[in-house]
Amino acid sequence: MKIKPLADRVVVKPLPAEDKTKGGLFVPDTAKERPQQGEVVAVGPGRVTDDGKRIPAEVKVGDKILYGKYTGTEVDYEGTEYLIMRESDIFAII
Repeated sequence: MKIKPLADRVVVKPLPAEDKTKGGLFVPDTAKERPQQGEVVAVGPGRVTDDGKRIPAEVKVGDKILYGKYTGTEVDYEGTEYLIMRESDIFAII
């Protein structure tokens, strides 16, 4: 990965949205919700506290995560869409 996030930022590749509901109905592209799961593809070195200590990130490359619906900034890099977000915007590792 050529994108190197700074501080406590994380680069995430969103997982594709579901094509079918649990009941078996197909969802058209216009009705699909924005995905809230993704895979971490790059992690910054961690945030720096007020006294200058660096706190390393808790997530690592390859982790599957849950994040907020409208979290992060969308970036298109070499034809692939990514989200760049702060580590604090991640809810859980799954």
